[in-house]
Amino acid sequence: MTSNFIDYVKINTRSGHGGSGSSHFRREKHVPKGGPDGGDGGRGGHVILRGNSQHWTLLHLKYKKHIFAKEGKGGEGQRRSGLQGEDAVIEVPLGTIARDPETGEILAEITKQDQEVILLNGGRGGLGNYNFKTSTNQSPHYAQPGEEGQDMWVILELKVLADVGLVGFPNAGKSTLLSVMSAAKPEIADYPFTTIVPNLGVVSYRGFTSFIMADIPGIIEGAAEGKGLGTRFLRHIERNSILLFLVPANAENIENEYQILLNELKLYNPALLDKERILCISKMDLVQTDEDRERVHSAIPEGISHIFISSILEQGLIELKDLLWKTLQDAQPIVATEAMDDEL
Repeated sequence: MTSNFIDYVKINTRSGHGGSGSSHFRREKHVPKGGPDGGDGGRGGHVILRGNSQHWTLLHLKYKKHIFAKEGKGGEGQRRSGLQGEDAVIEVPLGTIARDPETGEILAEITKQDQEVILLNGGRGGLGNYNFKTSTNQSPHYAQPGEEGQDMWVILELKVLADVGLVGFPNAGKSTLLSVMSAAKPEIADYPFTTIVPNLGVVSYRGFTSFIMADIPGIIEGAAEGKGLGTRFLRHIERNSILLFLVPANAENIENEYQILLNELKLYNPALLDKERILCISKMDLVQTDEDRERVHSAIPEGISHIFISSILEQGLIELKDLLWKTLQDAQPIVATEAMDDEL
C-alpha cells in the first residue's frame, strides 16, 4: 500500500490540431459550375482535468507520461464540417493542482467531483472556402488551415482534502487515534515514520453525519528545510480545515514540542497559522501518578483549545469528536455526509 500512494507526477500533454477547412465547389449533374461549398474543419481535442472522488492518488498516471488529444477532421463539400477531435480527459483526485514546471504558476485546481478545467485548448478548425465568398470574389479557391494544438509539460500535485489534519512528531499516536476514530486501518508500530503516506478516515458523528480526518506523516524539527520526510507531505496540511496537534503525555516538554511543530508550519507556509488549532494530549494512559498528571496539565500553552485522551483505552474520544465538530462548524461550513462504514 505504501508504494501505491503517488502524489506527484510530471506529464507531457498536447491538445489536438484543428482540422483544415475545405476548398470545394458544388458540382452536380445539373449544376456544373456551382459556387464554393467547402465546410469548416473540426476543432482539435482539448486536454481536460476532471475531478473524480474515486481516485485517492495519482498512481494511475505514474507511468502515463504522454497524454495527447485527437486532431480535428477536415471539412468536406456541401458545407459539411469536420468532426471535432476527441478530448483527452485526465481524471484526478480531489485536491489536485496543475502547475507549470518552469514558472511554478498554478494552472488549475480541482476540488469538486466532476469539476472540469480545460488545461490546453484544442486548435480551432479552419474555415472552408464557402466563408470567403463575396460579391467580387464568387469563386474563392482557398480555405484556412486548422490551428495547431498546444504542447506542454505539466506537474500534477495532490494535496489531501480533509476536514481535520493530524499534526505531530513521529510516534505521537496519530495513526492509533485515526484507527479508533474511524474505519481506517493505518500501519501502527512503535518506531519513527511508521506512517510515510497520508491516511484518510471517515469519522462518524451524531445524527448520521461525518467528517474526514487525515493522518499526515510525522514532522521533525527542520522538516520545512527538507529534513526527514521534508516538505513532501507538509503540503497536505494546506488543504485541511482545522489542525489537531498531537503531543504525547510522556513528552519531555509538551509546550516545546508544540512550539516546534508550530514553527515548522510557519516556516513552510505562514498562512497555516491562520487555521483553527486544537492541542490534543495523547497517551494519557502512560501517566500513572497524580503528580505526573498535574505536570501534564500545567504544561499546556495558554490560548489554545486542548483535550486529554487515551486512544488505547478509548478515553476522551467522544469529547474529542464534539470539540472537533464544533470547531469545524465555527471555522467554516463543512458538508455533512452520511456516515460510512468503509475505509476511504
